[in-house]
Amino acid sequence: MDMTVWEWFRRRSFHHGDYRGLVAGDRTTTLILPARNVAATIGPILDTVAGLQARTGLPGQVVVVDADSPDGTADIARAHGAEVYSENELLAGYGPTQGKGDAMWRGLSVARGDIVMFADADTADFGEHFVYGTLGPLLADPGIRFCKAAYRRPYATGEKSVVDGGGRVTELMAKPLLNRFYPELTGFVQPLAGEFAARRDLVVNLPFLTGYGVEIGLLIDVLAHVGLAAMAQVDLGVRQNRHQPLRDLARMSSVILHAMSLRVPALERRPPADVPGLWALRRPEIYLHAVATEDGLRLDEHLSDVLERPALARMGTGDLIPNALW
Repeated sequence: MDMTVWEWFRRRSFHHGDYRGLVAGDRTTTLILPARNVAATIGPILDTVAGLQARTGLPGQVVVVDADSPDGTADIARAHGAEVYSENELLAGYGPTQGKGDAMWRGLSVARGDIVMFADADTADFGEHFVYGTLGPLLADPGIRFCKAAYRRPYATGEKSVVDGGGRVTELMAKPLLNRFYPELTGFVQPLAGEFAARRDLVVNLPFLTGYGVEIGLLIDVLAHVGLAAMAQVDLGVRQNRHQPLRDLARMSSVILHAMSLRVPALERRPPADVPGLWALRRPEIYLHAVATEDGLRLDEHLSDVLERPALARMGTGDLIPNALW
C-alpha cells in the first residue's frame, strides 16, 4: 500500500495513551537495553519495567547488554532481575564490540520474543509508557512491523532548560539528509531515537551498522524491506537523557553522514587515484576535528569507522551461542 508522507503521518502516528491497557496475552516480547556506564539510571529503569511486567506481562524478557562498564552497571542490572550479558562475549567471534549498534546486534542474538524492543539505558525519566507505548502499535495491529518512538527533547544545563533544545544531531544532520535522500522518512519526529520496536522476523533479516549510525541505517533498511505503510511512530511525551559536549556531537554527526553514505553510494566521495595531496594523508574513516582551546589551536584525529554486521538470519546456528553472565 503506497502512502504519501502526509497520509502516513496522519494514519501511523499514535500516542502512548492509546495503549495503556494492553497486556501481553499469548504474544512474546523482549526489551533490550544496551548499556555503558549507566549505574545512575539502569536501576530505576529496571524497577519501572518490573512494575509494568508484573501487571501486564510486558515485556516478557528483559536483556541488558553491558559494555563491561567499570561503574557497576552489570551488577546493578543483575540485582534488579535482568538477564545480563557482556557485549564482548556475545558473538565473540566478531571481535571486540564496536559501539552501540554492535551491542544491539549482539543482544538480538539472545532475544526470545516475537517482538523485540530496544531502549536507551541513560534516560532519567523513564516511564512505563516508554515500553507499552512503543510496543503498542505492533501488538494492536498485525500490519505494523516497526515502530519508532517520538518525543520532545529538552536541553537542560544546570537549572535552565530549553524545551526543544535537545536532539541537535537529529535536527542539524539526520533530518536534512533524510529530506534530501529519503523523503519518505521525513515524517519521523525522532529518526535517531534509541527506542523502537520491530517484529523479530524483520530485524533478524537486516544488517546492523555499528556505533551511532545504527538507527538511521535500520530506518532506511526497514523502509526498503516492508515499506512505509508497515512503519509507525508513537508519541511518548518528553524524554530527558544525557547531553553530549558540542565536540562529541560533531563526531556523532560525522558518523551519521558516514552511515548515510553507506546507503547512498553517491555520498561516498573517493579521491581520484592520480591526484596526490591531502587525500593521500588520511583514510576516509578518520575524522579530523580542528578546535580552539585555552592552550591554543589543536587538530584532533578520531577513528570514525562504521562496520556492517550481517543479518542474524543468514548466520549459522553455531555463531549464535551466547555466554551469559547471570
